Amino acid sequence: MRFRKTPEEKQAIADLRAADQALNDNSRREHKAGIREETPEYQRLNAAANEAAAKVSWWHGGTKRSN
Repeated sequence: MRFRKTPEEKQAIADLRAADQALNDNSRREHKAGIREETPEYQRLNAAANEAAAKVSWWHGGTKRSN
């Protein structure tokens, strides 16, 4: 079992966290503005977060199931 993350894994985790943060920030702004439907910006950020999650193992918050 491997406990240390490679530099690539560390970068993928950082990218996932940044993508999630951007999505959450946008969602809060849109909610505050009274927007309740999915906007093109929300869909773009959501797709980016999903792509980032696919590169990170589920153990670290992503959706990747095997190494």
